Amino acid sequence: MYRLILWSWVFLSCVAFSLQAQQRSLSSKNRGAVRLYEEAISAYSAGRSKEALDLLNKATERDPYFVEAFLVQGDIYNEQGEHLKEMELLKQAVALDSTFHPVALFHIGVAAVKSGLYEEGLEWLERYKWQFSDDQDAERVATWMERARFALKVRGETYDVQLRSLGVGVNSAYDEYWPSLTADEQTLVFTVLVPRDEALFKERVLPKTFLYFQEDFYQASRNNDGSWSQRELLAGNINTDGNEGAQSLSADGNWMFFTACVRDDGRGSCDIYFAQKTGEGWSEPVNLGMPVNSPYWETQPSFSSDGQTLYFVSTRPGGRGGKDIWRARIIRVTKEGVPVFGEVSNLGSEINTPGDEGSPFIHHDNKTLYFASDGHPGMGGMDLFFSRRMPNGNWRKAVTLGYPINTPGDESGLVINARGNRAYFSSSGRVPERDDVDIYVFDLPGPLQPDPVLYVKGRVYDVETGANLPAAFELKSLESGELMVSTRSNRFSGEFLVCLPVGGKYAFKASHPGYMFYSGHFDLPNDHPLERPYLLDIGLHPVRTGAKMTLENIFFETNSYELEEQSKVELNGLVAFMEENPNVRIEIGGHTDNVGQAAYNQVLSENRARSVRAYLIQMGVDEDRLQYKGFGMTQPVADNATEAGRARNRRTEITVL
Repeated sequence: MYRLILWSWVFLSCVAFSLQAQQRSLSSKNRGAVRLYEEAISAYSAGRSKEALDLLNKATERDPYFVEAFLVQGDIYNEQGEHLKEMELLKQAVALDSTFHPVALFHIGVAAVKSGLYEEGLEWLERYKWQFSDDQDAERVATWMERARFALKVRGETYDVQLRSLGVGVNSAYDEYWPSLTADEQTLVFTVLVPRDEALFKERVLPKTFLYFQEDFYQASRNNDGSWSQRELLAGNINTDGNEGAQSLSADGNWMFFTACVRDDGRGSCDIYFAQKTGEGWSEPVNLGMPVNSPYWETQPSFSSDGQTLYFVSTRPGGRGGKDIWRARIIRVTKEGVPVFGEVSNLGSEINTPGDEGSPFIHHDNKTLYFASDGHPGMGGMDLFFSRRMPNGNWRKAVTLGYPINTPGDESGLVINARGNRAYFSSSGRVPERDDVDIYVFDLPGPLQPDPVLYVKGRVYDVETGANLPAAFELKSLESGELMVSTRSNRFSGEFLVCLPVGGKYAFKASHPGYMFYSGHFDLPNDHPLERPYLLDIGLHPVRTGAKMTLENIFFETNSYELEEQSKVELNGLVAFMEENPNVRIEIGGHTDNVGQAAYNQVLSENRARSVRAYLIQMGVDEDRLQYKGFGMTQPVADNATEAGRARNRRTEITVL
């Protein structure tokens, strides 16, 4: 969780009982106890929880029948997530007078459920239901009772999950949380809660508030042996004296979206910002503005591998609960490389509930969503769930990740590698006698895995000068023509990473203004080895007379010059190229292998080139800009002795005239 921001919200709600108690006569008549209680309330209101607890302990020592003092102590322990201590204090208050603050019975039941004491929680919730519950709170009582019964069932259906710490390079005595990962699993960026005064941190336990801590971004790289390097502060202008957190990396690691609050350029309490990787680190962050940001609370972004969709959490009106998951798609990118998003939409009732949802992570398969919720039936607090998007765009009913991934406490911030077999998340209390938050990895059980994804990774450059080029990329399905990915290489290094869903045939295009575009295709059957990603450096030729390129995705039936339907994906890209370069004239060249008679292959190659020209004219390209020629089998580019070589020789080329 974005911890400091979350705690500030919790604190505002938790003081409610304390303020109400001050507005009525207190149960204690001991002046010394009352004075200590009032000092405790002042300390609590100022965020000094430890001091408040000390004062309340002294108050109850002077007056062991001081009901309000026990109730406020329970409030504070609830705020701190120490639900066993909360139960203990609330039970003492109820033992003194169960009718003084009847809802305390309900809170004992909730605290028991959050502590994993589900049977005891049900008993207290049943007691409250029959003694004090009314129509106004019947629903929330029923919700927690259902949650306790659900948790008892889930706890009996456990997965074999072994958590492994990411090690001393990543984890420390501070809190590390909210991991984000590139698709190649080589770069990890995470949030660290660092003390403003390290010497003071070593001397005593500090309350985790804005006064003593701030959040910064750190980065680590994967070593050859699978371990992680020593972490470093994120370079550039992204970390400040304020708080930055809840970040999400694009699949290639070139873009980052994150949350920051109470900034001069903010539109609400917390907004989502954007930064891109530069040659020196990260660029100056930019507020995404409306409609993503609003006068309400926006946080916890997740950017999809299709390069187009941002998922995020917001409290804006129009949702189903306090915090809902929303999404928006890119409508354009500015000349500075900043994405601009269109209208936002709510993910709907299969994902969002009247409760709170958070920490969305859209996997690189672009259809499996992992998220946290306290509205779906779970183990206690915020639990982790997942849902898959159906072909019609709707989401399936959310499914819990089960026990022991989910516990009676709060879980959030889960990310999963591209292959779908490893998950990373943060958790506390895993190391004896330490309550700090660390980042862990575990093997994700098969039923919880997304579809596996491979990737193409490399660099785009000018073939004549070697200079890096910020190319635009498109990945389309050859079967349907659907755009699967639209993204860009890094503006400074030319590096790119594009995800490839397993189980399909894809046309791959890279382009830069003033250059011939690159054309490639990938056939990825479901049994393609997941350990074999593609490494590909792409050299683009400047558009000038004589420049050539091969259209890799033009397909004909054997011994036919009729274009197959899947060729239209490539040809439409060529139409766009001609529109972007209105002064260019081209020659379309047809080539064959050496199977058959030379005269037959000559005619076939001419007819195939003419078919391509006819399609371009049909799509609006001026026929005066198009010539065609057949070369038969006279210009092979590979050895005709092999099928692979013959396939390369059967090609369509264009040459700039």
